[in-house]
Amino acid sequence: MHKSLVDNISELVESILADTDLFLVEIKIHRNGGRLEVWLYVDADDRSIKMDECAELSNELGFLIEAHEFIDQAYRLNVSSPGLSRSLVKQRQYPKNIGREIKAKYKAEEEYHKIEGILKEVDEQQVVIEQQQGQTLALPFTQIVEAKVIPSFK
Repeated sequence: MHKSLVDNISELVESILADTDLFLVEIKIHRNGGRLEVWLYVDADDRSIKMDECAELSNELGFLIEAHEFIDQAYRLNVSSPGLSRSLVKQRQYPKNIGREIKAKYKAEEEYHKIEGILKEVDEQQVVIEQQQGQTLALPFTQIVEAKVIPSFK
């Protein structure tokens, strides 16, 4: 069975990032006006990503995609940090957001719920969110459907 394009690109990215503090968050592939677009989102555990890091990764990855002939048509490669508008996808993204306000959608007992509050704790199994009333909710990662950081401009 052949690997998908996402799997092939993911392996390349993982090999490039192996000796760095960066990690792959997500790969999205779609068509825009008939042209293939590859969107690659990377993050770091405890810092922001710099533009020159994205450019360097894009150059190296583009070279490897061409060398391995994974894409046989014109395409556009975009490398970016996830940014505030994107959901938290990997558990590794949560710790650096401790102390920030987040909103999450989760599923418990076959029903969907929403919560908004301060991300207080993160471990391998769950996050703890403190709501405005001071109540806390321990939310297992397995129940989280979507979580986003709410931007604060203080």
